[in-house]
Amino acid sequence: MVRTLLSDEVWNKVQVILPGKEGERGRTASNNRWFLEAVLLIARTGSPWRDLPAEFGRWHTVYIRFSRWRSKGVWARVANALAGETEIEHILIDSTIVRAHQHSAGALKKAGRKRSDVLEAD
Repeated sequence: MVRTLLSDEVWNKVQVILPGKEGERGRTASNNRWFLEAVLLIARTGSPWRDLPAEFGRWHTVYIRFSRWRSKGVWARVANALAGETEIEHILIDSTIVRAHQHSAGALKKAGRKRSDVLEAD
């Protein structure tokens, strides 16, 4: 079982701005809290989506929902609602402390011919 990251107080503050509430157009989301826990776990650990624990369901389904919320601006509203919330500061991280993958730095570029070199030779 995965430990929950959100207290009831923080959840009550954020649930009112999430899509899928009773009476809204579209599908009613019965698991918004569990979904938010999954996203916060990924954000906190920096793990790839594929490493999401099975208790949260299929990782791809969670990722697709995360992506839809991102395109609809839901995450911006969540961030604004939780701004200054000291209880959740340990979950949210700043990208300046995230390390790049070992293959993303220091690799030599391929020494192939550039298009501009080909055009000058003609």
